[in-house]
Amino acid sequence: MKIVDVKAVPISFRVPKERQVSLGIGTMTKRDCVMVKVTTADGLVGWGESHHGRSPGAIAHHVNTTLKGFVVGMDAADTVGIWAKIYKFQLGSHGMGAATAIAMSGIDQALWDIKGKAVGWPLYRLLGGSSRPVPAYAGGISLGYQPPDSLVAEAEPMVASGYKALKLRIGDSVAADIARMTAIRRRFPDIAILTDANTGYTVADARRVMPAMDELDIAWLEEPFPAHDHRSYALARTFGRTPLAAGENHYTRFEFHRLIEDGHVTILQPDLSKSGGVTEVMRIAHAASMWKLPVHPHSSMTGLNHAVSIHVLAAIDNGGYFEADLSVANKFRDELGSEPWRIGADGCVRPLERPGIGVDIDEAFLAAHPVIEGPGYV
Repeated sequence: MKIVDVKAVPISFRVPKERQVSLGIGTMTKRDCVMVKVTTADGLVGWGESHHGRSPGAIAHHVNTTLKGFVVGMDAADTVGIWAKIYKFQLGSHGMGAATAIAMSGIDQALWDIKGKAVGWPLYRLLGGSSRPVPAYAGGISLGYQPPDSLVAEAEPMVASGYKALKLRIGDSVAADIARMTAIRRRFPDIAILTDANTGYTVADARRVMPAMDELDIAWLEEPFPAHDHRSYALARTFGRTPLAAGENHYTRFEFHRLIEDGHVTILQPDLSKSGGVTEVMRIAHAASMWKLPVHPHSSMTGLNHAVSIHVLAAIDNGGYFEADLSVANKFRDELGSEPWRIGADGCVRPLERPGIGVDIDEAFLAAHPVIEGPGYV
């Protein structure tokens, strides 16, 4: 299975104003992603997603130039060797850090897709898992800043369709955040409520909001601060009982090492399109299992990432929730490829049974949605 080509394609679409969601970092005006295609000499094709890094053209260029040069000619089955080569020559020193971790994630996903197709197994089975139900929460770019009544109305059909957990966007004003959480708790007394501040809080905000979270039985407070702000996480851990969550902006097992050992963040959220791909997230999950910490992967833009996340959750013993992106009109979920998942009446999803990741990619869609450069939030 000699690799003969690696190609990354950055794509985008505008979000209509009436469907834009506001969250802790701003209002999303477009959606981007980077799709990575790996081809072998015997005709096998694998697909992966590299997160856009809010600079999709740059991530794709990094794949198509530097990283491609490391990978072409190697055996697609040698995922550990390919990961180690990129680490040695690019990621470990002078090598664009997070951009390389993001870029190599899509390559690694595509390699696992190829391996599954080569042996005829779905990814979860290749990873040692089974076709078991994976609990899901309604999240993604949805349930954002809006009046409490409007938020409840948006959540109603999500709960009706089977979801038993919801993730609310906070990081607005503390008073507004508490009002929204309270409205959801009153309407859905038995639902698990998760929250995500998207790095929008100060330490003072966290000190004010966490006692209210304890009263409302909030399941976690995600990313109140930037990933590197270790001191603020340490302080916030003393403000209440609500667990802190982070990981979507931590790259590779080497950054998760500190997160785990510090002990302030107990909900780990690596992203299969950012943290180093399937190979690395499996390592992160195994390391977390030594500390009895759950892994709840952060979902990126596409249905392909969603499907990969479910496969991994079905293959680890400390798997938590799948983040179901329920944002309105997400073309990367609905049109880029075949159906990636379906919620069941039990509030769970199950991994796809087709070989590899199990999602067919529409290359005509890629051609029809060229990259839109520039900021995606205002």
